[in-house]
Amino acid sequence: MALIASAAFCWGASATVGKAVFNGIFAHSAAAITPLVLAQTRTTFSFLILAPLLLIAKPSSVFSIRPRQLLGALLVGMLGVSGSNFFYYYAIQQTSVSAAIVLQYLAPIWVLIYMVARGEQRATLSRLLGVSLAVVGIALVIGIGGGGTPYRSLLGFAAAVLAGISFAFYNLGGSVLLRSISVFSLMVYTMLGSALLWAFINPIWKLARTPFTPAQWWFLVGFAVFSMLIPYLLYSSGLRHLDPTSAIVTSCLEPVFAIMLAVGFVGESLHPLQILGIILVLSATVLIQKTTNTSEVPSVPSQIADR
Repeated sequence: MALIASAAFCWGASATVGKAVFNGIFAHSAAAITPLVLAQTRTTFSFLILAPLLLIAKPSSVFSIRPRQLLGALLVGMLGVSGSNFFYYYAIQQTSVSAAIVLQYLAPIWVLIYMVARGEQRATLSRLLGVSLAVVGIALVIGIGGGGTPYRSLLGFAAAVLAGISFAFYNLGGSVLLRSISVFSLMVYTMLGSALLWAFINPIWKLARTPFTPAQWWFLVGFAVFSMLIPYLLYSSGLRHLDPTSAIVTSCLEPVFAIMLAVGFVGESLHPLQILGIILVLSATVLIQKTTNTSEVPSVPSQIADR
């Protein structure tokens, strides 16, 4: 659990740093760092750093992967990693760190809905209570009922929800893949999948021609290492030793870290009802996960990876 908690701290800190970037710490630069650039460079630089190191240190174990495992890892990278990263930072740009991160951590609820729809879990009273708490908590966080400033962007709200869905997919897909491949294999191929998707959306030559200052480029490299490469290695290692339920519950520390850092360093404020909303959402997440025993651990379809 220490591995997951450490990853959560890195992600919480990176949320605050990302908000600071969008608030204009590079305001005098010729080009702005957008959510797309931040998401693209995180995975692209992580892959470019990790792949050569693994090619030297562990070529046989990392690069001997079956086609279906490769396809599964690329898919998890494209949909899970890229989706959760871009939608999360877009939501932070459009709203606030606290609102975006709380909505992202509805991920366990989306897992529950998916499992109930497939008939693999029951909609028990505890689970329904958890969903209800989450809905009330969201209402308080976004300002319904006078708890604070209303949600400033419908697109930001939608992006935060999509970030949670993408993060749920990463947890489900990653946990299945780790049954048959190593942590480093999962990392390098999910980063590759994400980098390829971004290269299609925003070609590398177009990114390279962006007039970023040297300070901005160095920031993007450092941000990739400390917000993507290190925490995803920690998180994937934690998934190796924990079931997805325990892992995602421990990762709920991220909102606590992010909100505390946002209040302390970015100048965001929280109203009492918003704080109550955050508590309710986090409580709902933990409650739902506690009702999921090991025999009901979510899984993805078998075609995602060889078992």
